[in-house]
Amino acid sequence: MVRLGLCRMFVSQPIKFRTTTAAYIKRLGRLEQLQKISTLCLENALALYKSIEYCAAQHIGCFRVNSQFWPVKTHPDVGYEFADLPGAGEIKKILLECRKRALALNIRLSFHPDQFVLLSTAKTDVLRNSVDELEYHTEVSEIIGADVINIHAGGGYGDKPSALRRMGSVIRKLKKTVRSRLSVENDDRVYTPRDLLPFCEEYDIPLAYDVHHHRCLPDGLSVKQVTDAAIKTWDREPLFHISSPRDGWRGGKTLRHHDYIDIRDFPSEWGSLNITVEVEAKAKELSVLRLYNQMQKL
Repeated sequence: MVRLGLCRMFVSQPIKFRTTTAAYIKRLGRLEQLQKISTLCLENALALYKSIEYCAAQHIGCFRVNSQFWPVKTHPDVGYEFADLPGAGEIKKILLECRKRALALNIRLSFHPDQFVLLSTAKTDVLRNSVDELEYHTEVSEIIGADVINIHAGGGYGDKPSALRRMGSVIRKLKKTVRSRLSVENDDRVYTPRDLLPFCEEYDIPLAYDVHHHRCLPDGLSVKQVTDAAIKTWDREPLFHISSPRDGWRGGKTLRHHDYIDIRDFPSEWGSLNITVEVEAKAKELSVLRLYNQMQKL
């Protein structure tokens, strides 16, 4: 059975995740900073619990948590340790309730860090920041029970094989708790499934197959070929992505996401699989609900 996933936020429901900027936090004293951040983390924990309940009620089987769930967590100037936040114990208690509730309702939780997480970079500072960000995501994941932290391979830097070797070397040095959740996604500009499948097999990292990206950047492999190969890279339920182009496939900007999913874009090869398919569409829960209803009719 296909498990549809909602990504990060809502457009029609009164469920909000809050964040802040480092520029604002810098204007506060350190104690005020931690109190402000603590308040945001508490509100986000409560919002996650509501999100899990909503997803379960609407037949949505997965929720991708916002990467700013703990705002400015790894910022070099205003970052913090979660344990140092006022009320950290109460926040963690609520997050453990989220984990318990998600497990009871069979709601999968995942993360997709921002695209500045680059493990293929040759820049030491960028790499350090990227690893810090993955460790932060892992810290939250261990509490709430998220089992996927999905990233892009990054840039090709004029030599994709060398970039992938750098990425693989970094992955082998990651903490086990990070690596066990990590997946890599084909993108729409640089890395195709044909590029990444051998990498995933060599470094034992699952491929989060994005079929829209593959259609924008084809590589000669069919959807079925990539689907079958990608599934074999997973040691748990595979997680894929679906989206539709904003202006259709004949429009000039196929990379941009539509508000909804065109049911014709949903691969027939996926219909009978036990997979998670995160819906990347601007109408958020409305797009997931429409797709779910269309799939039920089919």
